[in-house]
Amino acid sequence: MNQKDEKNYGSALYTLITVFFFWGFVAASNGIFIPFCKTHFNLTQFESQLIDFTFYGGYFIGSLILFYASKISKVDILNKLGYKNGIVFGLVISAAGALLMVPAINSGSFSFILTAFFFIAIGFSLQQTAANPFAVALGTPQTGANRLNLAGGVNNFGTLLGPIVVSIVLFGTASSVEPVAVEISSINTLYYILAGLFIGVAIFFSISNLPKVTSDEKVETSNKTNIPLFVIFIAFLLILASGPLTDMTGLSKSVWVYASLAIIVLTLLLSLNSAGKEGNGWGAMQYPQLILGMLAIFTYVGVEVSIQSNMGALLKLPAFGGYNESVIAPFISLYWGSLMIGRWTGAVSAFSFSKSTKRILTLIVPFFAFAVILFFNHLNGTSVSQFYVYAICVAILVAGFFYSQEKPAKTLMTFGILGMIAMVIGLTTTGSIAVFAFLSGGLCCSIMWPCIFSLSITGLGKYTSQGSSFLIMMILGGAIIPPVQGILADTSGIHLSYVVPVVCFAYLAYFAWKVSSVLRKQGIDVSKIEAEGAH
Repeated sequence: MNQKDEKNYGSALYTLITVFFFWGFVAASNGIFIPFCKTHFNLTQFESQLIDFTFYGGYFIGSLILFYASKISKVDILNKLGYKNGIVFGLVISAAGALLMVPAINSGSFSFILTAFFFIAIGFSLQQTAANPFAVALGTPQTGANRLNLAGGVNNFGTLLGPIVVSIVLFGTASSVEPVAVEISSINTLYYILAGLFIGVAIFFSISNLPKVTSDEKVETSNKTNIPLFVIFIAFLLILASGPLTDMTGLSKSVWVYASLAIIVLTLLLSLNSAGKEGNGWGAMQYPQLILGMLAIFTYVGVEVSIQSNMGALLKLPAFGGYNESVIAPFISLYWGSLMIGRWTGAVSAFSFSKSTKRILTLIVPFFAFAVILFFNHLNGTSVSQFYVYAICVAILVAGFFYSQEKPAKTLMTFGILGMIAMVIGLTTTGSIAVFAFLSGGLCCSIMWPCIFSLSITGLGKYTSQGSSFLIMMILGGAIIPPVQGILADTSGIHLSYVVPVVCFAYLAYFAWKVSSVLRKQGIDVSKIEAEGAH
């Protein structure tokens, strides 16, 4: 690669990572948009969580369409299209969804708004499937993980700034003490800006002289996976149809929501049992670590999203501060910033530093990231002194990193248990202690994606690519678990509903233990597995 190529590739990388920023910005902004919609449209907590259902459901449907299109045609559709074109098409679809949001908001139809969110997410799904391998290809394979870590860092900035910027656009401030009426024109402006940015980046990509990235991997057959994936798809639709089904049968809406979750979990467990008896025809799912990992990704994304999506309703309660929608942005920003703290700390191990330097950076980086969060919130008039005590949670994160010794299974086990403890503390207390305990779930989630991903695809051989696509599909958890917590909140109270994250963290800790046993039986040394790039 000559110097000119390196310069062009550098420019391409800097442009590429903007899409990582968009994913984080929009996803984190849902934490502000959800309580706004709940108040504006007079929704139940379950109905407000349908924003996450359609947003993360779009990821699932997009991945499913690509998988089956490639399977039927026996050609890797995205590979044939090209990763560059895949990103361009994904940006255009997301731009169309953002523009669709304007008439949706003006119509006053919540269903119309959900449809717009779905199209934005479909575009994100195509972008994400293409952008990760594209980032790895923009340079030497040895430095691919570093580029993904850089992109992940930009994604974290998006999650940090999203709640703040959206709150300013909607309410005129990120820290208003008094309730503020939201002008519809403000929301229109937000989505016009997003659509313009999507289109601008798409145009840049389409006219740029970028390397052609392809894969020579054969599309592996896996006929027995058709039924489980179809059943999971039907279970996904159950939540969407829970209202009509309740009217038709007389059964409560909660029955259909819980049934959706139960069907997905049971389908994966039954597949695990069947594939264990006869692996032929199951493709990547013949490996127990993959199916257990699919359930782990489902659980991880679900708990990561659900904690903050329901946070707005919790913070409205007098026992937890009695905050209105216009003042919760700093809390949502701190939650997503907590993921940034953990991921920046985890990224230290990606560089060739000496052991002593790594130890020092592991101590410094998380508190520096915490300071960055406080700084951006301070710029918007937030009194950040209320968050100083959160440094205790950051210190516990640092201790967890030192204890885990950069080993994925041990790291996942450690933070799964810490997540359980934090959620139990939140459930048994009120006020600032409970709020910070729940927010610290972001610290626990921060490092889980690369650990789960690495443990799940280890030993898959020629099925690694297919296994990766199955794992991406399980982002579906972000669509299912928030509504499950939402429906529990409607029936038992928003505070008690945080028992759902307790169960999720418990499974993640169990997965870390179980997958270690599975891999050891396959002759794989778990201690030598390295974590993949952060999600």
